[in-house]
Parts: sequence; C-alpha cells; structure tokens
Amino acid sequence: MDHDKRIDKSVPFVAVNIAVLTVSDSRSLDDDRSGDVLVGRVADDGHNLADRRIVTDDFDAITAIVKNWVDDASIDVVIATGGTGLTGRDGTPEAFRSIFEKEIEGFGEIFRYVSFQKIGTSTIQSRAVAGVAGGTYLFALPGSPSACRDAWDEILRYQLDIRHRPCNFVEIMPRLTESAVTRRGG
Repeated sequence: MDHDKRIDKSVPFVAVNIAVLTVSDSRSLDDDRSGDVLVGRVADDGHNLADRRIVTDDFDAITAIVKNWVDDASIDVVIATGGTGLTGRDGTPEAFRSIFEKEIEGFGEIFRYVSFQKIGTSTIQSRAVAGVAGGTYLFALPGSPSACRDAWDEILRYQLDIRHRPCNFVEIMPRLTESAVTRRGG
C-alpha cells in the first residue's frame, strides 16, 4: 500500500512530542541501536524528541518512567523498544498494560502483519502492544532495529501525521481525556 498517497498536503503538519524508552539489561546510550533508529525517525519526520532513557527489564522501573511521562503534559507519545519477547525477563507488555486506560489492539495485529511480510512466522514471538493513558499514546515495540524501522515506517509515521487520511492518532489527541459523562453531555 502506498501510504504517501493518503497524506493530505493541504493540511498543515503538526509535530508531536515523543519520549523514547529502551528496555534492556545490556544497552547504554552508546550502543542503543534500536533507540537510535527511533530517535532518528522522530527527527527525520519533523517531530520533537521530548526525552530518551534506558531502563532495565524491571516492571517497577518501566512503569515508574512511563507513568511519569504520562503525567507530563508536554509528552504526547511514548515509544518503548525491548522486553516484548517471551523470556522470563520480557515484561514490557505487562508493564504497559498496567498503565493503559484503553488498549489499541489493532496496533499489535498490524505490527505482526507488517513483520510477517519480512520475517515470516517468527513474528509470532512478538508481543508488541499499544494503548492510551492520560491522553498519551503508549507503544511497546520489540528490541531489534529492524522491528523499530518497520513499526515506524509502516505504522507510526502515518498514524502520527495529522495529514494522514482517512484518520490518524493526532487528530483525536484532544479528545483522549474526555469522559463518558462529557461525551453524553452531562
């Protein structure tokens, strides 16, 4: 699919503020290739890097950072890389799900579809997830640079672009924190 044909160039681009979190027991900023991919894509597509951190594969440490970012009104999106596999140390999906107010089930489905096109059935081991909390979008991606490229290039680039048609995540950001009472008008 040629996603670029779905960009309405008559609509002005709106940059969003994105925090990048690498979940790893072995990476530092000097050798965090997956985080580097995301940071590069964020900048290349005109968005703002709000923060970048590395955290160990620890539920409490992951949730503390993500909750802090959710509480920070200047951060619109959190993208984590790492900790989405099947081993005993992989707990990023559980940490993210404990924060979600709503899960975006379609994200994991579409990510695995995109990944299947490249790595076949090995994508079954990915537990990529996404959701919303406190008006902030949260995405948890696998820890490989190729997975980060695929997620950004095939999904996030377009859903984080207000010009993407027929719909995108950016245009509904102002309504993410409305309540059921607000929607019913009373």
